[in-house]
Amino acid sequence: MRSTCSLYVDAGYLLASAATRVTGTSLRSGIHVDYAKLISSLVDSARARSGMPVLRLHWYDSARNGVPDAQQERIGELSKVKLRLGRFGVNGEQKGVDLRIGLDLVAHARNGASDVFFLVSGDDDLTEAVEEAQVHGVQVVVLAVPTAAGKSHGVSRHLIRAADELDNIDGAAVDAAVLKVDRPPTPEPVAVPPPPAPARPASVPARPTVRTPLDLAAAAQSPAPRPPKSVLAYSVSSGSPGRVLPGYDSGGDEQEQLIDEVVTRVLASFRESATAAEKLDLQRARPSIPREIDGALLLDASDALQIYDLDEGIRYRLRSRFWEKYDET
Repeated sequence: MRSTCSLYVDAGYLLASAATRVTGTSLRSGIHVDYAKLISSLVDSARARSGMPVLRLHWYDSARNGVPDAQQERIGELSKVKLRLGRFGVNGEQKGVDLRIGLDLVAHARNGASDVFFLVSGDDDLTEAVEEAQVHGVQVVVLAVPTAAGKSHGVSRHLIRAADELDNIDGAAVDAAVLKVDRPPTPEPVAVPPPPAPARPASVPARPTVRTPLDLAAAAQSPAPRPPKSVLAYSVSSGSPGRVLPGYDSGGDEQEQLIDEVVTRVLASFRESATAAEKLDLQRARPSIPREIDGALLLDASDALQIYDLDEGIRYRLRSRFWEKYDET
């Protein structure tokens, strides 16, 4: 068999990193992607780097219930592209994507599918799969998306050490295929307050509540309420600003500044790219934050703070600051 190379593309990493390069934040809705052009540039790059023909490009992404949407269907129909889908969890997180990549790396290496594997990802969880693939004689090269400054974006140090080589995707190719979405400015929707409750007619006096002897006896025998097992870290009420409750507000001035910068960039990207309907949906969901925006906040904060797994305090301060910043601007 002739020698070949294969590509394994973590779409979540690729698109979030490309969005960060183009818009300053990982919010995927802030970019428009020419997938055919982007995938073609990856194939050409792998062929040129290895000097071998490309056997196949594996595209890993998440889908609702594992069912591809229209865009993913089109990607799967491209030449030499194999679509591999995970699913979204209850809270919107990716499920099964890293596992699929890792299993494919090891199985394809064991079967001698190709001689060189190009991995487009930065995920620390793939380190062991890379090392296992190398045991079977495969060379593994990690391809990273370059930042605007030309540095590799969001690649775990463990993954860098495990890989045979770290290289960057051509930044010009990313810029040609990934464009910033910039819609004409639209006014922020105004939340409509609920209608007031109808007033009781003046001719019908309110009847006082009369407690019976049975009510008094039951109240005397009722046990004291149990202390709560958990506390609310972020609170918001109608007409009042959100607040982070005690115990979640530590972090220092530098950390708070980085959190503020992350929130500012994500909110600006959302406002520049969102439609009027999407802005209204955000208002209606308050105090919840849509999955995509929340994911961008967490990913960007993890990158800015250089913390792989953000603790609950940072997560709540990010979400609280988002609504504070939303009300300020």
